[in-house]
Parts: sequence; C-alpha cells; structure tokens
Amino acid sequence: MATDRVDELLTSWQRELPAVLYPTSELTKRLMVLAGGLNEATRQVLRELGLTSAEFDVIVSLRRGGAPYRQKPSDLSRNLLLSSGGTSNVVNQLVRRGLVVREPDPDDGRGTQIRLTEDGVQLAEAAVSASAAAHHKLWDHLPDEVVQRAAAALRELT
Repeated sequence: MATDRVDELLTSWQRELPAVLYPTSELTKRLMVLAGGLNEATRQVLRELGLTSAEFDVIVSLRRGGAPYRQKPSDLSRNLLLSSGGTSNVVNQLVRRGLVVREPDPDDGRGTQIRLTEDGVQLAEAAVSASAAAHHKLWDHLPDEVVQRAAAALRELT
C-alpha cells in the first residue's frame, strides 16, 4: 500500500514520541487534511466572489431559509454560532454592499429582521453553486461507492 503524508507523520511520531498517538490519531489527522482542502477550496471561491466566510455564512443562511429570505438577528446569531455583536458587524457590511436590508419585524413591532435583497439572493445562489462545485471537484476522481461509504462512516462518527 502506498504511503501518504499522514502515514509519514504518524510513522515519525511513532518513532519519536509514541505516547502522543492514540487509536484515533490517524482518523483525526486525515479529517484535518480533508477539512483543510475543503476550507481552501471554499476560501478560493469566496475570494473570487468578493465574500468573506462570515458574509457567505449569513447570506447562505438567509437563502437556505426560503422566501422571503429573512431572519431575526438573534436567530442568525444562533444558527451561525456568532455573537450578536459579530452578527451585527457582518450584517452592517452586507447592508453597505446592498446585499441585505434591515426591516421591521412583521410579528414584533419593536424588532427587526435581516432580509436578502435581490442582489443578495443572486450572490448567495452563485456562492453556494460555486462552493458545491469546488467541493465536488475534490472528490470527483473517486468512485461513487467510495464516497458513499465514506459518508456513511462519517455519519456514524457524528
């Protein structure tokens, strides 16, 4: 069997400091390598579209919710695991760019909601499509059954 950089890393630690290795060490390192590839593919797509990761997360969360593509700021924060201040900063950037607007909450006269503009909807859809295509490209050399087995194994882990 051919070795790769994870095998080489684990072999080095086995030789130098075997106590740092656990039965989960290979799994952890392989997941980190895969996550790094996915993150880089995503960052490249977002750079090309002029989006930060946080902006992408917000507009995609709004788009994923369906028409009318709006959420309360507190729901956005909770869905994205951001602080309210962090969400507000990202939303402010998106408002300046004309991708979202703040509008009165129709269910709560004291509150506001964040809604995607038409430009925001178009950019969210373009970003999701480009991101999905970039991620697919990472795996398109693998047979479908290998991808399905890997997904099933990861489902068991999560």
